[in-house]
Amino acid sequence: MTKRYLTSNLDVLARAVVVASLSTAALAGCQTLDVGEVLHQGYVVDQETLNLVPVGSSREQVLLSLGTPSTTATFDNEVFYYISQTRKRPVAFMKPKIIDQSVLAVYFDKEGVVSQLAHYTLKDGKVFDMLSSTTPTGGKETSFLGQLLTGPGVGQGAARNLFKNFGDM
Repeated sequence: MTKRYLTSNLDVLARAVVVASLSTAALAGCQTLDVGEVLHQGYVVDQETLNLVPVGSSREQVLLSLGTPSTTATFDNEVFYYISQTRKRPVAFMKPKIIDQSVLAVYFDKEGVVSQLAHYTLKDGKVFDMLSSTTPTGGKETSFLGQLLTGPGVGQGAARNLFKNFGDM
């Protein structure tokens, strides 16, 4: 090997080390900086607003002070739930992770008067996804071709006719 060949290889190696070092430093800097996005979803209750609806308040006073609840109890509408979540994701394309969840429950008695206020957080229960837009369905998933070949009714008859005509060619 010539001296010139060794020198050019060392130059390439030195450049690669410098690029790798700069890339590592840049990536490490991204982790130490607090870049990312914090998403607040739902109804965030502050203490001043909460003081407007003490125990003994009417249902109308709760609606005027806190607004429409996120959801109500399934039966008899005797509980109003005000739900909020705080999610964080390091980069815009990543799935957000729940870092805080708050549920304010306003319980009413039979006369429509506030009987109890309760505040639940992540520590009190299971994390649930309020914004899920998918509904799980039972059964097996079959492709369109699989339905044609194995399914009863029109699909099976159409497949039989297709293959019958295909054999006549």
